[in-house]
Amino acid sequence: MNMDVRILVTGGTIDKVHDPRLEALTFSRDGATLIPEVLATGRCHFPSVQIVMLKDSLDFDDSDREAILAAVQAAPEQAIVITHGTGTMGQTARYLAGKVGGKTIVLTGAMRPHSISASDGSFNLGGAVVAAQVLPDGIYGVMNGRVIEAARLDKNVEAGRFDL
Repeated sequence: MNMDVRILVTGGTIDKVHDPRLEALTFSRDGATLIPEVLATGRCHFPSVQIVMLKDSLDFDDSDREAILAAVQAAPEQAIVITHGTGTMGQTARYLAGKVGGKTIVLTGAMRPHSISASDGSFNLGGAVVAAQVLPDGIYGVMNGRVIEAARLDKNVEAGRFDL
């Protein structure tokens, strides 16, 4: 079962880089996303990549979630992956629930940026691309090798992972 997949980029840790001037993790100054690089490393060349925003999800409000919803609704593909910060991934998943019919939406991200070694980002993104093609319509998260329905998608901050 091969389907076209659209990846909607919203920011989050997966897309952050170290800024030596600020001595902090931030988004690329040129507004670029690292997601095409992650896909190329995995030799995954078919998804369309669309930047919706590059923002830390802890700073999201409902207008940001409305922008994500609008991008999902406008996408011609039925399989959608949303790269998202882990801090409020569940909140966004639940915001989208019931507002998008006929599509499979999978949110994913990383605990460590792709730009830093030992990132979980490529593993999570690969799982999300596959999940978006095979899961039934609905809203899900894919993190740490697990598929989690929107209602139960929450980060275990103490353990640093998403649990069922």
